[in-house]
Amino acid sequence: MTERELDAAAIRDPGLREAYRLSRRLNARHGKTYFLATRLLPPERRPAVHALYGFARWADDIVDDQGSDATPAERAAVLDALETRLLGALRTGESSQPVVRALAHTAATYRISPGHFTDFMASMRSDLVVTGYPTYADLRRYMHGSAAVIGLQMLPVLGTVVPPAEAAPHAAALGVAFQLTNFVRDVGEDLDRGRVYLPEDLLAAHGVDRELLRWSRATGQRDPRITAALRAALDLTRQVYREARPGLAMLDPRARPCIRTAFVLYSAILEAVVDSGFDVLHRRAVVPRRHRAALALDGLARSSAARLRTSRPRQRELS
Repeated sequence: MTERELDAAAIRDPGLREAYRLSRRLNARHGKTYFLATRLLPPERRPAVHALYGFARWADDIVDDQGSDATPAERAAVLDALETRLLGALRTGESSQPVVRALAHTAATYRISPGHFTDFMASMRSDLVVTGYPTYADLRRYMHGSAAVIGLQMLPVLGTVVPPAEAAPHAAALGVAFQLTNFVRDVGEDLDRGRVYLPEDLLAAHGVDRELLRWSRATGQRDPRITAALRAALDLTRQVYREARPGLAMLDPRARPCIRTAFVLYSAILEAVVDSGFDVLHRRAVVPRRHRAALALDGLARSSAARLRTSRPRQRELS
């Protein structure tokens, strides 16, 4: 994290500055698409975003670290200890763990509801024992904690030009849309971890079950039933993007280029899935570097224009 960003956010304490730097490194290592978009935010808001995403990445690593021999029960114990430490930090504003300290400082600064963090931790624990979701409604309940609350955590940091409650459903939908995008792209990788995030009833409607997915993954063979199911999942994801889109105009103008760029970059992943012929069980769909760069440059131009139009954030009083 640049010193300019920390200075702009009025983060003076040396230990706290280092905590935010660590959060930034976690976000940069794991969240390349959103990290790129975050750079379009006003400098004073970037540290908070890194704190939120850095913590989320850290907790997710506890669940999914493939290099660890820890059992699900042992991982659950680590998550429980992390949540205890987090809740204490949210009460006191202090923690000996740097990532937790940065998160607690961000939560206090922007008055983010502690419930968003406990809901997130509940979904992380769910991943240790739940390997599939019978219906889309079941999946949405999981994604409330794993994705929707991320959008809700972000909203006070971004700022709005409408009452926050009006923008909240769209912010939550955007978090869900991003996660559904990852689920479509990462079907093969998730299957290797023993999980299928696409709803079982959606798969069954096209004659697909876990065994067929495993067969395709193991043999490298494709099946038209799997392609049809993935197409249906992609259509569902696009619908959630449509739910989220009106929220872009509700954001502080200086934050819009960042979220619009993230919106477009993640949407481009879906197009990459289509361009691959829905071959996500055998290779990762990737947005070409040149296309990513073009989208980032467009976002940079929009960000610069927004900063020229306004000399200070038009963020409403947080409630």
